[in-house]
Amino acid sequence: MTSEKKLGKSTQAIHAGERQSSPTQKSGIPLLPPIYQNSTFRFTTAAECAEAFRDEESGYVYTRWGNPTQEVLEKKLAVLEAGEAALATASGMGAVSTALLTALADGGHVVAMENLYSATFQILSEELPRFGIETTFVDATDPSQIERAIRPDTKVLYLESPTNPLLKLIDLRASAEIAKAHDMISIIDNTFATPCGQQPITLGIDVVVHSMTKYLSGTGAVIAGAIIGQKAFVTRAKEGALRNFGAVISPFNAWLTLQGITTLPLRFARHCENAVRVAAFLEAHPAVAWVRYPGLPSHPQHELAKHQMDAFGGMITLELKGGRAAGEHLVDRLQRCALAVSLGDVRTLICHPASTTHSHVPAEIRQQIGIADGLVRISVGLEDVEDILADLEQALESCAP
Repeated sequence: MTSEKKLGKSTQAIHAGERQSSPTQKSGIPLLPPIYQNSTFRFTTAAECAEAFRDEESGYVYTRWGNPTQEVLEKKLAVLEAGEAALATASGMGAVSTALLTALADGGHVVAMENLYSATFQILSEELPRFGIETTFVDATDPSQIERAIRPDTKVLYLESPTNPLLKLIDLRASAEIAKAHDMISIIDNTFATPCGQQPITLGIDVVVHSMTKYLSGTGAVIAGAIIGQKAFVTRAKEGALRNFGAVISPFNAWLTLQGITTLPLRFARHCENAVRVAAFLEAHPAVAWVRYPGLPSHPQHELAKHQMDAFGGMITLELKGGRAAGEHLVDRLQRCALAVSLGDVRTLICHPASTTHSHVPAEIRQQIGIADGLVRISVGLEDVEDILADLEQALESCAP
């Protein structure tokens, strides 16, 4: 593991965590990690089976408890995110909920960024309160607001950076220092940035979660999630919330995600290259009120982005001058870019958050945190950038005020 962490990112993505010996007695090592598409594992003796139940490191028992294909994926994830260990889950929200339930096993209070993925917002604002767990939402771009929201029972600081969908950035090092000073567990959703864009653990964050449905798998064919952090935390999550609530990744989805990760650094570089071109085009268009992209000098936190990010990602947010009608008109007229609510796909995807991803967030809260009715989110894909620009240009023609 130590030597793998010294390798380059592309080498890590391809080789980290993979077997260096044959899983059988015969010679020959599978070039691709095989799919162990089975629910359970057989033993030759009662003693051998009992030992596996006593010490899971000695063997596999049941795929809800662990699987060889899943293990390869988890080792690769730990290396890529500079963590001690990783845990693959059935979905991104499986990762978020498992991480939160693990960190809040004894109850407590959460301080969270106000601008979050809508399903995460719902867990914090609607589901966890049923168990007596409260959340205070703050503008975490200002570390002093985090500090002021902390209570004696605060256990978790939950963040996204860049945030969904406004692409706000959090000073991760400053936030991690606050969390450590108050004996809190800091958790960040790193889906937008990926380990190619930033490694929050190296900046002091305790736990990283991902929707591997997005950039890590990259094809739009998988639903999967991940938790990365210290081995003790990951083990508690695996043996507790994940196993008992059952958000377990299937071996096939683990295998598909492994194939996607091998090309992540190459794909992510192209996402970033295309996104900066698209962002500059949109910023100059008369129908657009403003554009947010961390790689543009106009982003209010561009200097922070340069300081803590290695790459700026493929996500762009813009607001159209014509409001909701213009936003809906834009997505209706697109021919090549797909109207879809996911992101990180090889295809360019576009959505209107007020009517889709954030429609469950009350309108007054959407307005308060800046998700206007004319807001549009673009996940820039890997098509030839000239074709993406041409599609956007023809769709924006009739949106100009």
